[in-house]
Amino acid sequence: MTPRVVLDTNVVVSALLFDRGRVTWLRESWRAGRFQPLVSEATTQELIRVLAYPKFALNRQDIEALLADFLPYAATIAVRRTAPDTPRCSDADDQMFVDLAVAGRADALVTGDAALLALDGACAFAIEPPAAFRERLGGGPG
Repeated sequence: MTPRVVLDTNVVVSALLFDRGRVTWLRESWRAGRFQPLVSEATTQELIRVLAYPKFALNRQDIEALLADFLPYAATIAVRRTAPDTPRCSDADDQMFVDLAVAGRADALVTGDAALLALDGACAFAIEPPAAFRERLGGGPG
């Protein structure tokens, strides 16, 4: 069964923008169907907002091309609100990733964010950095 996985925004942006780096293998892995990325309206809006940061110097066409290399591979999950028994992230801005993982019945949430990583063990899914997820997938391409 294909793992269902939430990738935090920084992980997705790094995988999309950098041809060489520690998470470039993720892009080939989602393209190859080695895992199913999960997105929600909130996480997609944040991804679009972050890709528009001036430091990336991307124009609208660049952003659309990057989104086209991610969103078609992702399953969109409707997240209504935080379930009462969902662990709370110390960074309220990151709660959307936990909520998405719960609503989407994710197998993992992949992140480098300390506030999210601190919740590992408190959820029904793994919360792990990209390197640990890669190991679990068996190395992944690249």
